[in-house]
Amino acid sequence: MAAPARTVAVPAISPKLLAAALLSVGVLLLLAYLVGFDQGAVSRSGMYLHELMHDGRHLLGVPCH
Repeated sequence: MAAPARTVAVPAISPKLLAAALLSVGVLLLLAYLVGFDQGAVSRSGMYLHELMHDGRHLLGVPCH
C-alpha cells in the first residue's frame, strides 16, 4: 500500500526580501572579487589594487611594514 501524498506549504518570499538577499549575495561576490584581485588571483595586470590599498593604509597612518 502506497503512502498518501503529502503537500508541503512553501512560504512566499516577498520582493523586498528577495531584493535584499540578491543585494547581499552581490556585495559578497564583489568583496570576494576585490580580495582576489588584490591578491593577484583574478588579474594578471599587476598589483594595482594592492598598491592602492597599501597607499591607503599609509595615508591612514596604519603601519604595514
